[in-house]
Amino acid sequence: MTGTTAHSGKVALVTGGNRHIALETGRRLAALGFTVLVGVRDLAKSGAVAKKLAGNVEAIALDLAALDGPALAAAEVERRFGRLDVLVNNGAIRYDLSARALLPHRTLGRKAFETYVVGAWRVAFAFGPLLGASGHGRLVIVSPEAGSSASTDVGAPAYSTGRATLNALTRILADELRGAGVLVNAISSDWVADKGKPDGRPVAPGAAGIVWAATLPDDGPTGALFRDGKRLPW
Repeated sequence: MTGTTAHSGKVALVTGGNRHIALETGRRLAALGFTVLVGVRDLAKSGAVAKKLAGNVEAIALDLAALDGPALAAAEVERRFGRLDVLVNNGAIRYDLSARALLPHRTLGRKAFETYVVGAWRVAFAFGPLLGASGHGRLVIVSPEAGSSASTDVGAPAYSTGRATLNALTRILADELRGAGVLVNAISSDWVADKGKPDGRPVAPGAAGIVWAATLPDDGPTGALFRDGKRLPW
């Protein structure tokens, strides 16, 4: 099946809905037939953005910084749909490019781990049972190559170590959810022209890699890091 019939009836949630990469991912999933929920912190401020996308797309309140944010959103998804077929974790904060490991910005470092690791962990904990209820769930964790051991980037210690830890969490989640038929992979969308970064990679190819992981067949890979469909070293 192709086009809008390929995944008709399936439900996808994309977090970080105020970012262009999340919106482009949502648009592409909707074009494949998914009912797409775009998680936003403030419905009043950001909810209207999702309405501009074609297809069956709507905003849902999901404050990753609030302790009960993921649980409240998961309860709503369970009430309305009873399951979740795709979860794209796209939480992010700004880079700490000017920092160095021996001269870290402690506040930013803590915030990086809270966002990338603790936030993603709480989202997975809240929505894991709903992905399992799908029988064919896909958990896609957006995690750039800065978290790979092969990365040669210098600086941004909070960002890089936070992402590396997130990659480790990806492996653990993949092992725990394998028995429920859930595939868990990390996707590097790379530095995209998003949130005021005009010198970055175009958003479209970054979103394409995320959608690739979200629509893998049941015998697809799990517990790995990919960029544009190609496996990267941890």
